[in-house]
Amino acid sequence: MTVVWINGAFGAGKTTTARELIELIPNSTLFDPEVIGGSLTHLLPPKRLAEVGDFQDLPIWRRLVVDAATAMLAELGGTLVVPMTLLRQEYRDEIFGGLAARRIAVHHLLLAPAETILRERMAEREIPPEPAEGEIRQGQWVYDHIEPYHAALASWLTADAHLVDTSALTPYETAVRIADAVASGAVPPCDIVQTPEPTAETLAAGVLLFDEHDRVLLVDPTYKPGWEFPGGVVERGEAPARAGMREVAEETGIELREVPRLLVVDWERPAPPGFGGLRLLFDGGRLEPGEASRVLLPGPELRAWRFASEQEAAGMLPPVRYERLCWALRARERGTVLYLEGGVPTG
Repeated sequence: MTVVWINGAFGAGKTTTARELIELIPNSTLFDPEVIGGSLTHLLPPKRLAEVGDFQDLPIWRRLVVDAATAMLAELGGTLVVPMTLLRQEYRDEIFGGLAARRIAVHHLLLAPAETILRERMAEREIPPEPAEGEIRQGQWVYDHIEPYHAALASWLTADAHLVDTSALTPYETAVRIADAVASGAVPPCDIVQTPEPTAETLAAGVLLFDEHDRVLLVDPTYKPGWEFPGGVVERGEAPARAGMREVAEETGIELREVPRLLVVDWERPAPPGFGGLRLLFDGGRLEPGEASRVLLPGPELRAWRFASEQEAAGMLPPVRYERLCWALRARERGTVLYLEGGVPTG
């Protein structure tokens, strides 16, 4: 099962190219995630919709795009052709990582006509003299995304996607180039971690590492939203503390010399589609300044790392994970071990 994701700014010709492409790739189907966004206007309360300026900012939209693509491929097989702008790298990582976790390969292409052509196409879609409210929002959305598009081009987008200059190409000619590039291997599947989704409760071990200011080391995974502690799922027959040490070495290159001390045992309740399980946090101790400078991240799995204070971590970690951190810090101060359920101490 394969996804051909056609990225690009508004006016790049994504949808018209996608319609041509499904005629060239055998057993392929068009999947437009805009349909998911339209459905959310009927599913979510107006108050929630008013909180965001773009459907992509809604976690439910990103989750449903992955789930819908997976369901379509399970039903139809073959290849999904997806014309959709993705300008935020964390959203790209979340969606492509979710597909990779389901063993779905993603070929990422970027349609990039000349700037003058883009602006001409935008001008052709100017707001009418007496527009409806939706037409105003759409017209403004187009221009609001010019700068984010340029920022993505200057940072991660051109390095991540296979660029196709469509300035002198018709949609059919563009589709031919894409079909040839995918078939020949010129556009390999995205190099992103493939973490299989659990099928039952899991046991996971995280390790807290500190700098000389007692800030905690956090890492930014490419395959899920929010920052995280170094760590991962405990393998069958593996001691949890040793699993934490192994994950720290794999994720940061830091070899812990001593078995870390347990701080927190947190039972994470099942929340479909997740299964929950036990989450352990260990105290890996304070790193020497030289150790911190040698942190090495595996490219496909982790995007970044940084030391964060407890206050800074509040804006980086998902709520339950942040609560777990706070109680782990209290346990570290008191020299004790705490048992939590859903991030809340019991007993």
